Amino acid sequence: MANPSAISNQSKNPNLPPDYVSLRTWIGVGAGMIGAFMAVLDIQITNSSLQDIQAALGATLEEGSWISTSYLVAEIVVIPLTGWLSQVFSIRRYILVNASLFILFSVLCASAWDLPSMITFRAFQGATGGILIPMAFTNMLLSLPPSKQPIGLALFGITATFAPSIGPTLGGWLTNNLSWHYIFYLNVIPGLILIAGVWYGIKQQPPKPELLKQGDWWGILSMAIGLASLQVVLEEGSRKDWFNSSLIVYLGIIAVIFLSIFFWIELTRKQPFINLRLVRNRNFGLASIVNVSLGVGLYGSIYVLPLYLAQIQQYNALQIGEVLMWAGIPQLFIIPFVPTLIKLVDTRLVIAVGVSLFSVSCFMNSDLTNLTGIDQLRWSQLVRAMGQPLILVPLSGVATAGISKEQAGSASGLFNMMRNLGGSFGIAALATLLTQREQFHSNRLGDAVSLYNPATQQRIDELTQLFVSRGADLITAQDRAFKSIENIVRREAYVMAFNDCFYFIGFALLLSGIAILFIKKVKVEAGAGGGH
Repeated sequence: MANPSAISNQSKNPNLPPDYVSLRTWIGVGAGMIGAFMAVLDIQITNSSLQDIQAALGATLEEGSWISTSYLVAEIVVIPLTGWLSQVFSIRRYILVNASLFILFSVLCASAWDLPSMITFRAFQGATGGILIPMAFTNMLLSLPPSKQPIGLALFGITATFAPSIGPTLGGWLTNNLSWHYIFYLNVIPGLILIAGVWYGIKQQPPKPELLKQGDWWGILSMAIGLASLQVVLEEGSRKDWFNSSLIVYLGIIAVIFLSIFFWIELTRKQPFINLRLVRNRNFGLASIVNVSLGVGLYGSIYVLPLYLAQIQQYNALQIGEVLMWAGIPQLFIIPFVPTLIKLVDTRLVIAVGVSLFSVSCFMNSDLTNLTGIDQLRWSQLVRAMGQPLILVPLSGVATAGISKEQAGSASGLFNMMRNLGGSFGIAALATLLTQREQFHSNRLGDAVSLYNPATQQRIDELTQLFVSRGADLITAQDRAFKSIENIVRREAYVMAFNDCFYFIGFALLLSGIAILFIKKVKVEAGAGGGH
C-alpha cells in the first residue's frame, strides 16, 4: 500500500519521485524517535542513582526497588494498548497529550517528598512514557514509504539499543556532578522538542471515538491485571525469594489466570484491541523469538555488568558509566550504515552476525577475575556495540514485512512488549542465577579452603602475623585473618557466579539464532504496508 503523504506530495508536484518524503514528515518521525529515546532512557537512568534517591527519601533497599518496578509495570501495561488508543484519539493527539504528561510527571518525580509519592509519580511517568516507544515505531511505519523505512528503523534502533547503554552513564554523571533530581529534569527540554516536532510534523487525523463503544474492555482489563501481576513477580521475585513469599505466590496465580483469560478473549474475539494472531505470521513470530532474546541480552547485560563493577571493583556510578559508554557511543557511528548494509546483504545474515557478535561479547565477559576493570572490559563492550545495531534494525524490518497498514499498531505494540518482557524475564533469571551460583561456588571453595589444608594454614598464619604487626593482639589478629579468608572466598564465589551469568546471556542469544534459520527471505523495502 503506497504511503499517503507520498501520494499527497506527488499530486502537488508530479515531478517528485513516488517515494519522496517531505522535511515536515521527517521532523514528525524524528520527534517520535526522541520520545522513544526518552522513555527507554528512563528505564535505566535511575539505576545508577537509586542509592542517592533512597537516601533522600528515607527508603530501604527493598522499598526503593519499587521506584523502578512501578515504572516498568505501568509501561508494560500501556504498550499493548497504544495501537487501539491511537486509533481512538489519533496518533498526533495521543502522542501530544502523553508527552505533555510525561514531562509533568518527570518534574513531579524530581519534586517527590517521600517514597509513596515517588512510586506514584514514577508509575504515571511509566504509563505516559510507555506509549512513546511503540508510537514512534507505528508513526514511522505509517509515515514513511517502504523504501525509506530502513532509515526509520535505524533511527528506532538508536532508541532501543543506544538508550539503555547510555542511561546508567548519563544518570551517574548527573548524580555525581549535579544531583539525582536532574535525571528527571533532563526530560524537559527534549520533551518540549518532541511536542513541537509532533505538532508540526504529524498531520492531524480525525479521531474515532465510536471505537470506545466497541472497546474490547474485558480483554483490556484481563491484560492489565495479568501483565501488571507478571511484571511485579519478575521484578520482585528474586528479592523476596520467589515462591517463599505469599505476595509472589498470589500475584503469580493472578497472572496465570488473567493472562489465560486475555489470550482466550483476544484469540476468539472478532475485533480484539490487539491482534495476537500476528504471531502466526512466520516472520513476525520468529523475529519475536529473537526479539525476546535481544531483551534478555540488552537489559540482562546492563544489569549484571554494573553489579559486578560495583560489588567487586567498588566502582562508583560515574566509573560504571565510563565502562558502559564503550557499548553505547560507538553505536551512533555504526547504526547510520545499517540501512545501506541491509540493502546489499541478506537481512537474515546481518541479524545472524549481530547475534553472534553480541553473544561473543558476553563470552568475552565470562572469564572475569577480581582484577578485571575498564581496561579489560573495553574490548567486549566494543564488540557488543558492533553487534546490537545489526540485530534490531534488520529484525524490525523482517518482523513488519508484509504487515498491513491497519495492523501496524498491533505489530508495534506486540513487538516492543516482547523485547521488554524478554528483559524482565532475563533480569529475573539472572538475579536468581547469581544468588544460586554464588552459594554453589562458595560451598565448593569453602570445601577446598579447609583448615586442614597446609596452604590455608600458612595463609592464616601470614595474615595473623600481618595484623599483629599492625598492633592487634593475637586473638583479634586470628579473627581478622579468618574474616579475610572468608571475604576472599565470597568475593571469588561472586566473580564465578557473574561469569556464569554472562554464559547464560551468551547461550540465550545463540539459541535464539536457530529461529533466524527459518525466517523467510524478504526485501528490505517490504515494510509494513508495503506488500498490500
